[in-house]
Amino acid sequence: MASGETSIPRTPALSIPRETLRSKLERFPWWFVAMVSMALATMGVIFSQPSYNQAFVFIRAGIHVTITTTLAAFVISLLIGLMAGLGRISRHVFFSNLSTLYVEIVRGIPMLVLIFFIAFVAVPAVTSALNALGKMLVDAGVTWLAWLTRIENNGVPMQMRAIIALSVTYGAFSAEVFRAGIQSIPKGQMEAARSQGMTYWQAMRYVILPQAIRNVLPALGNDFVSMLKDSSLVSVLAVRDITQVARLYAGQTFRYPEAFTTLAVLYLIMTLILSLGVKALERGLSHGQHR
Repeated sequence: MASGETSIPRTPALSIPRETLRSKLERFPWWFVAMVSMALATMGVIFSQPSYNQAFVFIRAGIHVTITTTLAAFVISLLIGLMAGLGRISRHVFFSNLSTLYVEIVRGIPMLVLIFFIAFVAVPAVTSALNALGKMLVDAGVTWLAWLTRIENNGVPMQMRAIIALSVTYGAFSAEVFRAGIQSIPKGQMEAARSQGMTYWQAMRYVILPQAIRNVLPALGNDFVSMLKDSSLVSVLAVRDITQVARLYAGQTFRYPEAFTTLAVLYLIMTLILSLGVKALERGLSHGQHR
């Protein structure tokens, strides 16, 4: 080396790639790989072992009931939650207190107790009230509402009662989600809309709610996943979802490992698929906001 020259230390060429690889490995969702591996391994056992395969064929008949119950209850709960959420932020004393009362009652009672109460107390009470209302209207000459007098408590199927119970329960949770989403929108948005001549409800419909719903979609997706799991509670009403069907199979055959292992894997697969959908939705919303 010539005199006067300064030696520059060289950084090892592989140090930066190694550090990048290490950080990627640390952020890699190993838990997800483990869950998928367990689900695939169990499914392999189910399809290779005759006893497990027999349990799967029997239990899968309840998948349709589980999915339809969850979807119907979730859609209704969104409508209830949106109305209750708007009531929670309303300046009207009656609607504000009524919505708060509904939310606090539902949050203060266990879900299983609410399912029993709605199915065996609330639904019969409502049918009796409709019968009385129909009779009163018929006596008043409103004959086209005579069908209200023909509603029978025994005519309301248990699956519908389960849907009502889940809807009422999760409607309270959705109400808080919608309330938080609406309050996350800056107040200047409402003031700007009102200054353009919009009424309060026009501004809420065209300006505030579209932004709020966009913000709360990931949270609502998580509620959907939770409702799918909590739908297993409707088996106490003898609704033939996969939980009830698995219980019937175990009671008939006494093959408890086959029945409840298959049941657990089915729920795990459904929740994994929904969770991936929620994650994709969150990424899509995040990319859309950064454009």
